[in-house]
Amino acid sequence: MGVYSIREALEKAEEIGLDLVEISPSADPPVCKIMDYKKFLYEQKKRDKALKAKASKVVIKEIRFGPNTDDHDYDFKKKHAEKFLKEGAKLKAYVFFKGRSIVYKDKGEILLLRLAQELEDYGKVEQMPKLEGKRMTMFIAPKTVKK
Repeated sequence: MGVYSIREALEKAEEIGLDLVEISPSADPPVCKIMDYKKFLYEQKKRDKALKAKASKVVIKEIRFGPNTDDHDYDFKKKHAEKFLKEGAKLKAYVFFKGRSIVYKDKGEILLLRLAQELEDYGKVEQMPKLEGKRMTMFIAPKTVKK
């Protein structure tokens, strides 16, 4: 292959039965390549699909508590949280304050910190409890297993 004028390149591509594709339009002179454009698009789509399949998808599971959640409910939800973290999903634990229960902010924070402490074998706290409106939210990421 050599350097051709656009007319010569178009004629060559037509002669072979392929397409003239502009690779780098900003270059001086512009860089073009003779190729089957449909095949090029197909290959590119295939490459993108393979990369997308390799990318890990982050799953976030939520667990909701009330400020006065009793021990049995707490233990039940904690078991679910353990299962989620073992499966590799991130955990969003939050305390929802209804009506005037917002006066128990400290109870909600204690509950979330207790959960974080009891789940430290399975996950690591990504964001400490933070009050946003009527919700106090905390994120826990699963511990990665080193191979």
